[in-house]
Amino acid sequence: MQPSSPLRNILFQASGLLLLTGAVSYFMKFDLSPYLFAVGAAGIAVCHLTYPVRHLEIRRRRLQTFNVIAGLLMVVASVFMFRHRNEWILCLSVAAMLQLYTAFVVPGK
Repeated sequence: MQPSSPLRNILFQASGLLLLTGAVSYFMKFDLSPYLFAVGAAGIAVCHLTYPVRHLEIRRRRLQTFNVIAGLLMVVASVFMFRHRNEWILCLSVAAMLQLYTAFVVPGK
């Protein structure tokens, strides 16, 4: 699978939508929100973990490592969400900051 394949983009966008839906619906006491969040977090983590880095220069590899850490933090956040602990908000915030940093620092195409 190529780095910018349409399947990877669709999976990433659908996972992001599920993640956002799960996070917002959690505050409305929706019973399925941890499951939506977990599926979205798993999809994002899979996208980041399977991204090929062999062709990237060292700076882009470092930024991809930040994305991998962010994806794993989202999975940890879903575990906290299932246990009804508020630490999931902290994990998600750190993951969002890592991805935001990566989005702004990545060199233009």
